[in-house]
Amino acid sequence: MITLLEVLQKSTHFLSERGVPDAKLSAEWIMADSLGLKRLDLYLQFERPLTEQELGGIRSGIKRRANREPLQYILGSADFYTVTLKTDERALIPRPETEYLIELLHTRYLNKAPSRILDLGTGSGAIAIALLSVFPEAEAVAVDQSASALELTAENAQATGVSDRIRCLQSDWFEGVEGTFELILANPPYLTREEMDTAEPEVVKYEPSKALFGGDDGLDDLNRIVDDGLTYLVEGGMLVLETGIHHHRGLMERANALGYVSMQSVKDLEKRDRFLIGLK
Repeated sequence: MITLLEVLQKSTHFLSERGVPDAKLSAEWIMADSLGLKRLDLYLQFERPLTEQELGGIRSGIKRRANREPLQYILGSADFYTVTLKTDERALIPRPETEYLIELLHTRYLNKAPSRILDLGTGSGAIAIALLSVFPEAEAVAVDQSASALELTAENAQATGVSDRIRCLQSDWFEGVEGTFELILANPPYLTREEMDTAEPEVVKYEPSKALFGGDDGLDDLNRIVDDGLTYLVEGGMLVLETGIHHHRGLMERANALGYVSMQSVKDLEKRDRFLIGLK
């Protein structure tokens, strides 16, 4: 019988030959998930012989990854700040950049806990759910155009215990939104035509393109949100955007002309202009 170590080595080589980034790490995660182990526990069982049933589950996952399906879709979940979220093709995979944004808001930029939060383009519900997990008195409205994405949001809200504090709303950005909010967040489509044409297969083949492409310059939805945001913010409320790295100057000028008190550019972990934080 073939051992766990031999399968890991063969799987890593197979993925590497097909250009999969971080092939060994992908193989480890897929094997651990299929065998019901923690990833690091694989190293304690290298001599373990694997049954044909176990090999079948591993082969299925490795084949999917070789076709460049995102690892998070294969595993079916992703950790995001303080919560674990279900991930599938109904919504974008939560990114580390967005996780860093939640950390910044939680630890640095919010002087007090918000009571009403609006999450535009919620997708898997990552932003709203993570914020509700750290602000136990807050309530959120999670907006998306996609009914299937909102189904995923609802599933994640139920699994993380915040379903009684979140309302899912199918809407074209602010179109169906009522009332005002202390905190409005959006991670809208902002990839340009050029960026879509050069994106990795994991992105363009599997993730929903409507959640990625923001027009030729990536600004179509960002401009709409900045334009309408003031109407839905309370006095002193905060608008928070995740953007492309070349969008900040134009958006800041637009916000200034509209009457925002301020619009601050904030860098991500790679020191790139990634987030805008505006005040009414």
